[in-house]
Amino acid sequence: MLQFASGEPFATGAAPYLYQPVSSWETAHRIILNVRIGEFPTQAYLDTGAVYFVCAPEIAVLLGLDPADQLESQQLVFRGRLYQGRLYRIPLTIVAGQGESLAVEVTAFIPQLHPDDEWPIEFPCIAGMSGCFERLRFAIDPLDETIYFGDLTV
Repeated sequence: MLQFASGEPFATGAAPYLYQPVSSWETAHRIILNVRIGEFPTQAYLDTGAVYFVCAPEIAVLLGLDPADQLESQQLVFRGRLYQGRLYRIPLTIVAGQGESLAVEVTAFIPQLHPDDEWPIEFPCIAGMSGCFERLRFAIDPLDETIYFGDLTV
C-alpha cells in the first residue's frame, strides 16, 4: 500500500476500476468504482469537477430516503439543465479489492423529477469532489487501473 516518507499509511485500501464510457452515447472514458450506499451495492463514476455524490432518483427509492431527513433543498445544473433536488448525508463505502474498504459519510444530491422528466444518464451514481471525495485521500494508478484510498485522519 502507499505510505508517506514517515512510514504512515497514505492508503489503507486499493481497488481495481473500470475505465470506459458510462453510456452507449458517450465516447469519453470515466473511472468507474464499485461502491456501497449503506448496504446497497452499486457503481459510481469519479468526476473531480463535480459536486456531491449524485444519485439517480431510483437509488433514493431503493435506499428509502425520507424527505424529512434532508439537509436542505438545492438546485444543481447537470448536463446543461437545472434540477431541483434534496441533499442528504449518506454512508458510502468504497469497496476494496486489496486492504480495507473505506466507509465515509458523504453529501448526496437526489434530483426531484417531474412526472414527465427523465434522468439524463444511464449510470446510477456520480462521485464528485466537493462533499464526497474531498473526505478521503486517494491516488490513481492509470497503468494498473487501480485507485488507492485512505482515511484523512490516518
